[in-house]
Amino acid sequence: QVQLVESGGGLVQPGESLKLSCTVPGSISRYNAMGWYRQAPGKQREMVAMIFPTGPTNYADGVSGRFTIDRDIGMNTQLYLSMNSLKPEDTAVYYCYARGDDSDYWGQGTQVTVSS
Repeated sequence: QVQLVESGGGLVQPGESLKLSCTVPGSISRYNAMGWYRQAPGKQREMVAMIFPTGPTNYADGVSGRFTIDRDIGMNTQLYLSMNSLKPEDTAVYYCYARGDDSDYWGQGTQVTVSS
C-alpha cells in the first residue's frame, strides 16, 4: 500500500504565498508522474501541476506563472508545490498524486483557504 503524506495547507490572505509538501514513498522509478490536484466545494477535482521523471512539468492555465512544482529525489521523493500570489479562487482541498504502472495513488488532502 502506497501512502502519500501531505502537509502545509492553511489560511492565507489574497496575494500571500504558501508551500505544500508531500512524501512519496520509494524510488522515483516506481512512478510515471507525480503532481498536485485540487477540489473546490461543488466542483470536480482538477489537475494543478504535474512533474515527470525526467523533469518536464505541466501546469493548469489558471496557476501557470504563480505556482511551481518541484521535488527532492532520494530513497523517498519529496514533492512540493509553491503557491504565490494566491487568490480566493485557489481555495480548495489540495491532493498529492503519484501514478504507478498499474495504480494511481493519492494523499489525504490538505485544505488551502485564501480569504481576507
